[in-house]
Amino acid sequence: MKRLLGRSGIEISALGAGCWAIGGAYGDTENQYGWGGSRDDDESIRALHRARDLGITFFDTASSYGAGHSETLIGSAFHGVRDQVVIASKWGYTFDEERGVALGADDSLAYVRSCLEGSLRRLRTDYVDLYQLHLGDLPIPQALEMVGVLDDLVTEGKIRSYGWSTDDAARAAAFAEAGAGCTAIQQDLSVLNGSAEVLAVCEKFQLASINRGPLAMGLLSGKYHDGRQVAGNDVRSQDLPWMRYFRDGAGAPEWLAAIDAIREVLTSGGRTLAQGALAWLWARSPVTVPIPGFRTVAQIEENAGALAHGPLSPADITRIDEILAPLSRD
Repeated sequence: MKRLLGRSGIEISALGAGCWAIGGAYGDTENQYGWGGSRDDDESIRALHRARDLGITFFDTASSYGAGHSETLIGSAFHGVRDQVVIASKWGYTFDEERGVALGADDSLAYVRSCLEGSLRRLRTDYVDLYQLHLGDLPIPQALEMVGVLDDLVTEGKIRSYGWSTDDAARAAAFAEAGAGCTAIQQDLSVLNGSAEVLAVCEKFQLASINRGPLAMGLLSGKYHDGRQVAGNDVRSQDLPWMRYFRDGAGAPEWLAAIDAIREVLTSGGRTLAQGALAWLWARSPVTVPIPGFRTVAQIEENAGALAHGPLSPADITRIDEILAPLSRD
């Protein structure tokens, strides 16, 4: 299964790999913004290699993930085979790389370029395939001021395309209209949640819909139904406005109930629960590219196994819609 990275014409695997979790824990004095618990860099490298072996060619990260550590791992894993993978990164958040500390947002024009230079160093490459604005709520006029800088970076060969990580349809449409180099919008989209309006923008403008949270931050793996909690230094333990799937570090009961209601459909045809969730996204639209996170080789292998099953059927999609429609999950 292949996809195009929007109107860039770059071919990628229909399944990507989200590299937030492998960056490990990081935060500031008040909040955690990474995935906590123990970090095994050797296993992360093995997982990245295994992903490529299994046909996954698209890897999504951000400069701030692990205060640069995610990019460093990707650079180590794919140095020497750079032309065999497609790498997406993001700019917008600052950090102290040595101390692993988050410092806040930087929405300046200068940071578009300076952040990229740091990413290129850590990734051990001279170009990024997709460069994405990480500040999802930035006012549209301010975001559009960045298009000129991005177009210059395309001309210089330092990026091949650009996009915006936002869940707002108006922002997505404005960015798509502003520059021909805009080829993707990254949105929170899963069988449990997401904006149909943003997806429609991607379809209208022939953009890739890069789907973060395709497994609802791990909830659709099924392993949180036993009441287990994430580590205290994990972003999912935080009381953040957008942290809908977890409460006090454990799976939110209403979301767990919604998963149970659709489990039989998602696991049809021999799929695991996670594979069914990815299959739903492929059936939802031809422009979707889910990027489930991972930390282990086993997780990569399970996610990649969804490719052999392909999308859910139209009948499955209809049935899931019927089941979820009456459930209140807000």
